[in-house]
Amino acid sequence: MYKHILIATDGSELSKRAIDLGVPFAKALNAKVTGIIDSRPWEHAAHRDLMRVVERDSYERRASESAKKCLAEITLVANAAGVECDVVHTTNGHPCDGIISAAKSQGCDLSVMASHGWRGLSGLLIGSETKKVLTHTDIPVLVCR
Repeated sequence: MYKHILIATDGSELSKRAIDLGVPFAKALNAKVTGIIDSRPWEHAAHRDLMRVVERDSYERRASESAKKCLAEITLVANAAGVECDVVHTTNGHPCDGIISAAKSQGCDLSVMASHGWRGLSGLLIGSETKKVLTHTDIPVLVCR
């Protein structure tokens, strides 16, 4: 069945549920996992007013530290379960592109990710990275809420 599962996180409580679902699933299948987080680069995250207050180096350092913390959580859960785990930190700016690209480059045959369930106007304005991945990927996606 599945041999290599990509688990996407954004550090939210909801994405922790994806980790808690994906790692035991990988263990049951004797699959390995790759954890991924995509941080928005300065150019995508910085609003003109923010640029005046937060320096680029500071922003990038904080984004990197946050990503390491999120990825360490996946590693910790995987190690505790005895599941082989790698991690990837991308700064694509569009998480869906980072997830799809990492799944291809890492040879993953399943992605596990959470959906915040934004609907209506907020879903339209904010967009759904999960929906974008579902629309554009060639591999199956297991979505948890």
